[in-house]
Amino acid sequence: MEKSQVTQEKESGQSKKGKVKSGPAEKKLRGVELRGVDDAKLLSEIAKLSAITPYAVSSQFNVRVGTAKDLLEQLQRRGVLVPVGGNARIRIYRAVAA
Repeated sequence: MEKSQVTQEKESGQSKKGKVKSGPAEKKLRGVELRGVDDAKLLSEIAKLSAITPYAVSSQFNVRVGTAKDLLEQLQRRGVLVPVGGNARIRIYRAVAA
């Protein structure tokens, strides 16, 4: 068993003492900004949706669901959207008539 393990290490070019440790993993930004989409276009596209949910927005703009939730909450604070239903996990919004 030990002999087969040594042979595998030689084939892969590594030995127990020759292992190289890598540095700390690089952190990646998880937030996504909607670049190239102006405010008027964004609002018109969202207003076209029958039920404005985080999933619908995320599939429409190809962003993560968490980003869509943040966007909808921001629009609600600005007074563009009004919550009409949902629960603790999902909210359903409608656009305010202008």
